[in-house]
Amino acid sequence: MNKMKNFKRRFSLSVPRTETIEENEFTEQINELNIRHTQGLTQDRLDPTSHDASPSSPEPTTPGAESPSHLVFTARPSRDASPWSLSTFSTPLFPQDVSKRMSLPMDIRLPPEFLKKLQLESENSPLCKPLSRMSRRASLSDIGFGKLETYVKLGKLGEGTYATVFKGRSKLTENLVALKEIRLEHEEGAPCTAIREVSLLKNLKHANIVTLHDIIHTERCLTLVFEYLDSDLKQYLDNCGNLMSMHNVKIFMFQLMRGLSYCHKRKILHRDLKPQNLLINDKGELKLADFGLARAQSVPTKTYSNEVVTLWYRPPDVLLGSTEYSTPIDMWGVGCIMFEMATGRPMFPGATVKEELHLIFRLVGTPTEETWPGISSNEEFRSYLFPQYRPQALINHVPRLDTEGIDMLTALLLYDNRSRVSAEASLRYPLLHSLGNNIHNLADTASVFSLKELQLQKDPGHRSSVFSAFRGSISFCLSLGRGKNRRQSIF
Repeated sequence: MNKMKNFKRRFSLSVPRTETIEENEFTEQINELNIRHTQGLTQDRLDPTSHDASPSSPEPTTPGAESPSHLVFTARPSRDASPWSLSTFSTPLFPQDVSKRMSLPMDIRLPPEFLKKLQLESENSPLCKPLSRMSRRASLSDIGFGKLETYVKLGKLGEGTYATVFKGRSKLTENLVALKEIRLEHEEGAPCTAIREVSLLKNLKHANIVTLHDIIHTERCLTLVFEYLDSDLKQYLDNCGNLMSMHNVKIFMFQLMRGLSYCHKRKILHRDLKPQNLLINDKGELKLADFGLARAQSVPTKTYSNEVVTLWYRPPDVLLGSTEYSTPIDMWGVGCIMFEMATGRPMFPGATVKEELHLIFRLVGTPTEETWPGISSNEEFRSYLFPQYRPQALINHVPRLDTEGIDMLTALLLYDNRSRVSAEASLRYPLLHSLGNNIHNLADTASVFSLKELQLQKDPGHRSSVFSAFRGSISFCLSLGRGKNRRQSIF
């Protein structure tokens, strides 16, 4: 029992909580709420029906229960309130306001019991006062976050060395979720990959990165609750007969680099890009997943592990033992994925490190001091005694790419990682100009498909519906196990 208490205490320190808003942000939100309500006071007096429930208000969850949309909360002013911060009038507060105040999804169904409790508490404590971490954590628990009973399991999706993934449904939103149960060993505790994944994903809020909804910690397992997506890029390719529309290739490439650029700006390396870790929903939205091998560069060190990235997508500098790398480590994998989408086959399907290097050198050319400064002094490279291959024309291997596509692919597959194109620069490449200029003005949390002019096209090799064969059968390879040189997935 003492071991479990110590583990929980250490885990709570090493893994940031699910709070997504700091104290000062709460203050800003409440101030905005006060101003909005103050401005509406005059209209409220003229129009008594202005506070009626909106059409989107959630229905009561139990028969006879009072609808949350009709519960009225009185926000009493504090002694230090400013003259224009509702110091005279009491203002009704609605579930939408509660959701905003607690940084919750607007479609969440707040339990009537919680709303009634909040109403009673508001009589003694003004709601305009910023929430403390402890009070917010208690409120989240009252709503149902952090509890297994909040989610219903619908079936097993797969099982790996450390974890099992289930398809589920949230009782709070009625949305599908993916429940990743990580088994805890009393002596070993939670795997470091799970701690990294939680630590990073809780701070990554982007339309092209998988969302971590909730964390449930019990004595036997740690359950991560993710948004549910129908398929992944590997399944998408299989289902369209490995023949994608080049228009769709551009849309998926843009989404991939958009999510990756967001990570790189925050100094986060994914370190395991591959089609299986790029999830796709039925709208065609692509999201980066499996951050078990990801690493934040904020740690003051330049030396990392070289046993990262699945072999087929691992850059040559890491294959040759480099432990000093940065964001370009992900860009080589992007180039391999681009080739795979355009051709329908893996670019460098090696079985060993030596075979992988041989396949790379045979196509891109054996590196020289001109193409890769310092390579001649690499002892591991010299020990392999590779033949001197000349670089082949990529157009002969990817005939479906035009000149602009070849230019981008070449920039992604440069030996010298300092010259390899960045994710941010890739978004502006001529190849993607056909997607329009509005796509660059989207908010981080906005989908590219919120633009009416942007739609997926029918793939030439499609089999009826791209997603029909895979609906409900996601691969969801989220750091479930690890081999010596390559990652293990649940399949």
